[in-house]
Amino acid sequence: MMISAIILAAGEAKRMGRAKLLLPWQGKTVLEHVLDQLIHSRVDEIILVLGHGAERIREKIPARDIKIVINPAYREGMSASLRQGLMIMDEKAEAFMVVLGDQPGISKEIVNQLIQAFHHARPKKNIVLPTYQNLRGHPVLFSVRYREEMGKLKGDVGARRILTDHPEDILRVEMETDAVLQDIDTPEDYRKYLQRKLPGGPL
Repeated sequence: MMISAIILAAGEAKRMGRAKLLLPWQGKTVLEHVLDQLIHSRVDEIILVLGHGAERIREKIPARDIKIVINPAYREGMSASLRQGLMIMDEKAEAFMVVLGDQPGISKEIVNQLIQAFHHARPKKNIVLPTYQNLRGHPVLFSVRYREEMGKLKGDVGARRILTDHPEDILRVEMETDAVLQDIDTPEDYRKYLQRKLPGGPL
């Protein structure tokens, strides 16, 4: 089964006030950590959606085996980035994972756990959602049956609308770490993240 990962990394980072994806964390940038964990996971294809400050971010990313697409409508929010990612997704993909570019604490183990749960859940469930203490987190894994519906989303809702509309199709997977809840939106979030340890084991 082929699984694609779509990394949403096109936002303006207004609450942070600077390019949060390029902030240093544990010896690399925030975005590099996200890419590293996905590259070493069971994901088959990685699609990075850039927008605001795309050229600057691109310059900082070492040559990798990833697809990069620019979302010119990044001010429209996450839904526009999802559309861009879905448009260039491999036609053989049977599922896609929506990954936030500002969640460097997501380990390859978390990604693999979600993929394994998806394998076991089909065909009864077609969405795998990580939780921590029953709170919904990211990344979320969707069957390609949701590709068309997600392509019609508007605004900055991301994939939340799909989750709201299809609760019966969700498998919730309780995680042992709160990393699935933690992203970096504000300087305070970043300060807290600086205290966190690297995700998972060695790469």
